[in-house]
Formats: sequence, structure tokens, C-alpha cells
Amino acid sequence: MLLRHFILLPVMASLALAQSELPAVPPGQAVPADMERAAEASKSRVIRLDQTRFQIGEVVIDTKTRELRFPSQVNMVDGLLEYLLVLQQGKVHEAMLISEIAPTHLNLAFALLRYTASSELFPTVGPTGHLTEIYPKVSAEVKAGARISIAVEWSDQGTTRRIPVNEWIQHSVKTTVMPAGPWLYTGSDFHEGKYVPEITGDVAAILLAPAAIINYPGADNEDDTAWVAFPKRIPPLGTKVTVIIAPYSNIKNLEKP
Repeated sequence: MLLRHFILLPVMASLALAQSELPAVPPGQAVPADMERAAEASKSRVIRLDQTRFQIGEVVIDTKTRELRFPSQVNMVDGLLEYLLVLQQGKVHEAMLISEIAPTHLNLAFALLRYTASSELFPTVGPTGHLTEIYPKVSAEVKAGARISIAVEWSDQGTTRRIPVNEWIQHSVKTTVMPAGPWLYTGSDFHEGKYVPEITGDVAAILLAPAAIINYPGADNEDDTAWVAFPKRIPPLGTKVTVIIAPYSNIKNLEKP
């Protein structure tokens, strides 16, 4: 049976990163021990890039800004969307972006930067293994810590552009852009010792998906016909982009198209 989606890598419980600031690392010094222990437990390697930035696989984190960055590319420029981002083994015919990152690296990055996964969007599992109509009680602190902004950055004829990814999505009926609200770090599941997104390829979902690491908590997130790509705003198919995740409060600082 699937473990609930808010469970993180077991090592995270011992790190207690939520109670302390991650240290800046002066040039020439080693990666912090907490990061090394977390990386070892998840069979990952943390590489120091500079005083505050570290790299886990293809995911780059900044311990000062709590920003995560990783490479992706445009997979859809029109049509119905159920996913914002998937891996190659995911539902690529319903996803705007595609990436080759390791989901375990992304989840570890969230934990190291002290984001808290929220289970608020999904009903609990009953004694028989079936979903109930009861939703878990989640504290305001956890809810706030799970809310993130997602931006995309790409080169447009030599100029670097960066906007909230919501600007690339529109409502299929209202034809209005997706509200500039937050996305939610939901953490996904583990099943038989495997991190589920590694199997399914689900990374960031618009239509609610417990297997995804990130979900959209806004209106119409249970309607698979509600959201479509915004062709006039999305760069051409195959365009290389950088996905940028930050605390939700930072979304006001992003450039508007």
C-alpha cells in the first residue's frame, strides 16, 4: 500500500533543518555535514558551487534565497494540460514541460531548503486501504511552508526572460490566464521502497495527482478539461528553459510579460 504523499526521505527526520538556518559555506570549505548525510542516505552527491549555492544532480539550490533551479524544455504549446512538468516516462501528451531531473534530487532539495510538504489536497486512506471523504488537518505553518512560486527563464533572441509559469496557462472556457497564486509542494509517496515519481514521471501536476511532487491548489484542479496551454505566450516547442522554484512571497518580484 502506498505510504501517504507527505512522507519525505527517512533521513530528513534526523536533520531537523526546519529549526535552523542552513549555513553559508565560505569558498574552500567542505559541504555542510547535514547535507552530506542527507545526500548519502539518498545515494545523491551534493556539490558546493559557491558560498550559498549547491548542486544535487541537475538541481541547484541557494540556501540564502531558498531558490531551486533545474533544466527543462517546452513540450506543448497548445492543447489540454493535466501536468505542468513530467519526466520522459510520464504523461508527456498532457504536460507543458519535460525534464530529465531525478525526482529524488528535487525532493531532497525541498527538504534541505526547509520546505514543508502539505497533505491538505488529498483525502485520507481508511483502514481498508480506500480513500475516505476526510481531509487531514494541516497547520497554517505547514500550509505556508508548502506554498511555492514557479517561474520559467529562457533566452529570447539573446535576451533572458523570466515570468511566472502561470502566465503560460489559460482557462479553457474563460480564456483567462491562470491566477498568479501559489503551487503546493505535496511531497508524493513511497511504495515498496521506491519514490513514486521515479516510476510515474509525475513532477508537477495541474490536475490533482497524489504521485506528483508539486500540485496546483487553485480552482478547477479536479477538472481535466479546465486548463490549456497559452500559445501566444509560450516559446517554440523544444525551447530550453530553467524552472525556478522559490517561496511563494517572491512571486511578486517576477517580471510580467
